[in-house]
Amino acid sequence: MRRVMSLWLPNWPLDRRYVVRQRRAAAPLDKPAVIVEWIGARGILAAIDPRLSATLAPGMPLADAQAIEPGLAAFDADPAGDAAALGRLAAWCGRYSPWTAPEGIDGVWLDITGSAHLHGGEAALAAGIVSRLKRDGIAARAAIADTPGAAWAVAREAAAPATVIPAGAARVALALLPVRGLRIPAESAALLERLGLRRIGDLYKLPRPALVARFGLTVAERLDQALGELPEPLSPLPPAPLRSNQCRFAEPIATPGDLAAAIGFLAEALARTLETTGMGARRLVLRFHRVDGEVLRVAAGTAQASRDARHFVRLFLERLDGVEPGLGIEEMDLEATAVEPLGSRQAGFAGEGDGGVTLAALIDRLENRLGAGTVGRLRPRDSHIPERAVARVPALAKGAGGQPWNPERPRPVRLLPRPEPIEAVAPVPDDPPVLFRWRRLIHRVRAADGPERILGEWWRETPCAGEEGWRGGSSPAESVPSYAGEEGWRGGSSPAGNDSLRDYYCVEDTDGRRFWLFRAGLHQPGLMPRWFLHGVFA
Repeated sequence: MRRVMSLWLPNWPLDRRYVVRQRRAAAPLDKPAVIVEWIGARGILAAIDPRLSATLAPGMPLADAQAIEPGLAAFDADPAGDAAALGRLAAWCGRYSPWTAPEGIDGVWLDITGSAHLHGGEAALAAGIVSRLKRDGIAARAAIADTPGAAWAVAREAAAPATVIPAGAARVALALLPVRGLRIPAESAALLERLGLRRIGDLYKLPRPALVARFGLTVAERLDQALGELPEPLSPLPPAPLRSNQCRFAEPIATPGDLAAAIGFLAEALARTLETTGMGARRLVLRFHRVDGEVLRVAAGTAQASRDARHFVRLFLERLDGVEPGLGIEEMDLEATAVEPLGSRQAGFAGEGDGGVTLAALIDRLENRLGAGTVGRLRPRDSHIPERAVARVPALAKGAGGQPWNPERPRPVRLLPRPEPIEAVAPVPDDPPVLFRWRRLIHRVRAADGPERILGEWWRETPCAGEEGWRGGSSPAESVPSYAGEEGWRGGSSPAGNDSLRDYYCVEDTDGRRFWLFRAGLHQPGLMPRWFLHGVFA
């Protein structure tokens, strides 16, 4: 007999944002929140935190809600994002049933026919899903019945968070539930209630022709579907493409040679699978299943999409020393957990890929040893301020960036992460220094060239996108350092006067070492200018 679970997420739009915020900020939101839909410049509450149900209600203007709850947090409505996340949750439910699908904007269908015993029975399955989602911060209710309609109604109207309706008992279970549990329009439910038909059981005795003539076809169809008198098919999510291969051994293996041979077999099989689908792997996971039940996991990433089996093997062989086979490995599987479209490439005469593929393989091997994200390159940016003139990006990032710096204006080979303050002595305030102290060492200047004046970017009083690091934040690809006294560089004031300009000098000390110094701001009577060291020449 068919058995269907309806999983209801009553606070899905808000719970999703709570979970995302907690994962990104590593701290939960400590105040209630609402979802706001904007009609022009007017915000309307679309969903509210259950803690606010006594004072707020959906449909209330945001301004009124903020007046009632001054500390209210508000999120803009994102139906597309909610639907996409619900689809991912439905795919996640595939561990409980191979037949899952999103339902509306806050539910998931699971056809658990023949699979509930794998999870301890229907009651344990329903309670387990609800408990698992609750641990992740997502409120959920589940019900299992013979029909989708009955499960849907019980999940939303029953008192318990997880309910199982025995086979053949849907008619009895639905009799006392309100008519809105039939998934009918709100107008139809309100009309039925005005006529005294408040419970689903009140509709059992009504003739179907009279019910259709008075309330339309939808009410009769939903009632018959819930009672199992009319079929209701479900359209499950399409199965995810298989991007993994397994290898089981007649006898457990433990030697490095046997493990390497198995890795080669799995890599070849996975490469063929990826080629048939026109995809390339960006992240791979290799699992070793030991005879004692423990599973060892080794992950590797690629700088660009690849389906080169030999490259996969090299990545994992370098990590094989960290795998302890114990009493033996009885099963191995290799899975591509992240893929990208990859077209066909012409290989060279020697069988090797082109230069780009070889470079990508080198980067992958370096990051495999040093850690993900450790290999990058510098890309020019459109800025004449030294800290902003280049940005660190992934090694194979696309795009040429901004214009490179002028070769007639030499720049040091090593630019310090942030300019370091120095003590300098200059005979004339606007002249280069004759000596300076840096890191407790005194350097006497033998020759100097400059100044090169660099003015502040007045149009950037606030950091542009991706430059949060200028104020002490972080950016994954282009962080810009800050240093003590930089406030004047942003147009503020400092003891030395206007720091919105810098005068740079290339100086050489008596030992032949060359440095890149700058004086911050213009000289003012009675105030000593500030000096910084910004780079070192080769």
